[in-house]
Amino acid sequence: MAFDDVDFEGKTAFITGTSRGIGKAIALDLADRGANVVSTGKTVEGHDELPGTIVETTEEIRERGGNSIWCQLDVRDDDSVEAAIQETVDEFGGIDFVVNNAGAIHIANFENTPPKRFDLLVDVNARGAYATTYAALPYLRESDHAHVVTFSPPMPARPAPGKIAYALSKYGMTFIAESLAQELATDDIAVNALWPVAAIESEATRHFGMGTPEDWRTPQIMCDALTELFSRDPTACTGNTFYDEEILEDAGVEDFSSYAVVEGTDPGPMSAQLFDPDYER
Repeated sequence: MAFDDVDFEGKTAFITGTSRGIGKAIALDLADRGANVVSTGKTVEGHDELPGTIVETTEEIRERGGNSIWCQLDVRDDDSVEAAIQETVDEFGGIDFVVNNAGAIHIANFENTPPKRFDLLVDVNARGAYATTYAALPYLRESDHAHVVTFSPPMPARPAPGKIAYALSKYGMTFIAESLAQELATDDIAVNALWPVAAIESEATRHFGMGTPEDWRTPQIMCDALTELFSRDPTACTGNTFYDEEILEDAGVEDFSSYAVVEGTDPGPMSAQLFDPDYER
C-alpha cells in the first residue's frame, strides 16, 4: 500500500496525549493527510525535563499548513473531556476519528505499586479511553467514516507478574474496544485496538529502560498502521486487536527496516512480549 497517497481531507481526529511521542507523531501525520487534528493533553507549558506541549504540536501542524486546535484535557476529569469534545465539534462540526493514546505507565511488582498508583493507571488508561469514547459517541454516530482505536494489547489477557496494575489497565482498554465494537455493530462505527510489536522510541521507553536504540522503532510504524486502519471500511473492520506488523503486512508491507531507529538493526518483539512472553514473529 502507498501510504503517501492516503488522504483524510475533511475528517476530524480527536487524539489524546499529543504533547510528545506516538501521540504527537500521529497528530502530525494525520494533519499532513488533510485531517483536522485536535491536540489534547495536560501539558500546555514547556518543562525542561519533559519537552513538548499540546500547544507546540498544534503550532507545528499549522506551520506545516494543517488545521489544528489544542484543548487542555485530563482524561480522568469527565467535565474536561466533555468540554474538549464540545470545543472540537464547535470548531470542526463533528468527529470522525478518536485515538485513545493518552496513557500512564508503571512497570513494577505488586509491593511497589500502591493502590493510589493502581487507581492512576486504571483511571488514565481504561477509564480514560471509556470516558473519551463515551463523550464522542453522539458525534461519531453522525460521521460517515467513524473509527475509534485504543492503543492496547491483544487479548486474551495473560497473567502479568511484575506489572499487574499496568497490564490490567491496558487489557481493560482492549476489553472496552472489543465489547463496544459488538455493541455498536449496527451503528457503522469501527472500534479496534492496536499495539506495537517492537518498543517505540519515546520518553517512556527511555525512562523505563526498555532496551537501547537498537531495540526501538520510530513512531512512524504506528502512524502507518493507523493510516491503514482508518482507511478501511468501518462496517467491515471492527472488533479487532491488531499488532502494527500484522495490519501492515496485510496491507502489503514486507520490509520493516525503514522503521528501525538505528539503521541496519531488526528490533525484536519487546513490546509484544511485555504482555505475551511467548510471542514470536
